[in-house]
Amino acid sequence: MPVTFHDLTDADVLPDHLFKRTESDLSFFIEKVKPIIEAVRTEGDQALIRFAREFDGVQPETFSIKAEEQEFEEAFARVDADVIESIRFSVENVRAFHEAQKPEEMWWKEMRPGAFAGDRHVPIDAVACYVPRGKGSFPSVLIMTTVPAVVAGVPLPIVITPPGPDGKVDDATLIAARLVGIKDVYKCGGAQGVAAVAYGTASVPKCLKIVGPGSPWVVAAKRQLSGLIDPGIPAGPSESLILADDSVNGALAALDLLIESEHGPDSSAYLVTSSRRVAEEAMAALPGYWDKIGAQRAGFSQKVLCGTHGGVVLTKDFATAIEFVNQYAPEHLEVLAHEPMDVMMKIRNAGEILLGEHSPIVLGNFVLGPNAVLPTNSAAKTNGPLSVFDYMKRVSIAYVTSRGYQELAPKAKRFAEYEGFPGHALAVSDIRQALLKGSKNG
Repeated sequence: MPVTFHDLTDADVLPDHLFKRTESDLSFFIEKVKPIIEAVRTEGDQALIRFAREFDGVQPETFSIKAEEQEFEEAFARVDADVIESIRFSVENVRAFHEAQKPEEMWWKEMRPGAFAGDRHVPIDAVACYVPRGKGSFPSVLIMTTVPAVVAGVPLPIVITPPGPDGKVDDATLIAARLVGIKDVYKCGGAQGVAAVAYGTASVPKCLKIVGPGSPWVVAAKRQLSGLIDPGIPAGPSESLILADDSVNGALAALDLLIESEHGPDSSAYLVTSSRRVAEEAMAALPGYWDKIGAQRAGFSQKVLCGTHGGVVLTKDFATAIEFVNQYAPEHLEVLAHEPMDVMMKIRNAGEILLGEHSPIVLGNFVLGPNAVLPTNSAAKTNGPLSVFDYMKRVSIAYVTSRGYQELAPKAKRFAEYEGFPGHALAVSDIRQALLKGSKNG
């Protein structure tokens, strides 16, 4: 199966079809999730249990929607110590990054003499962190979604994730939850999980926001329920661009193409280069790498890199390659170049930028510290990575003294009169002055 090769060396305009992702058209999924959402709304836990059996293949006759304490203890007993240590290492780095990112609780300044204004940062009351499972187990996603929630001080951070056929949560995911400090993990994924936290059920608490990546089913449910629950940044199927100049070993670029393309057949991944040598070396190296990663993951990667949402893009010059990146606005961008810092300054649109040959996307995904839950489907043009700010809201605060009021009130009164709001104007008129004096005299 040949790698898809897009030769754009003679193209004056970058073709639109290269910028489409699998989530670009969700009409099929929007219609399919409607009855699932309605069932959860009307039946609650009963629907969640039925869908766990139907969609997740849960076999045991008894099935608890909430993970029980015994399941956490069993997970620690089953998982190798070096895996637990790697999880702990990741949690420490991700926590340190988000603690540094956290804003001060309150700031304000004196705007004019006697008039003060600023912001207070307040955590959101209840946030659901979605951890996918359909194409693997993702304790890293739990870390990325829950650590900033804990750092932000969210009173009720919960996790929802699909159960396995045994009716349990992935062991490493439970371990990560415990090491982060998350107590409440619920076994409900897909559209039904999104509906559960949007409406609330007997077992699953209603939340104000949901964060985390998911399949087109999850993305569609978030959109459908956006009037009930804040869907967070758009985070759909994985996508990456490897941007390479002529200084790069094409086989190294191909190695990093595997990273996001092995997530699943709905991923998107391109090598973008102006070097024909790099392009040819990469395409030649990929079959050998596929032989090393197992049939399932190799199949996913081949589906992406040999299909319509991935492959190798050869541009007429490196400036056009950078233009491609900015138009694509990838979730993950890896820059392999002789002067990666110089290239970075020309990138406007990307969820994250990893610079140089020692910064593969893998490090960002698991242990580096910055959040790896990133905007997809070109949303990086207006959105950034998941951060501590996504779990907090800003409340504007103001305090005006008598001295400050004397200067501000006449200006505000003129605005009110010009915009046609007599009630506004009355509130800062002589009537207020008289009432204030009267209350003081009293």
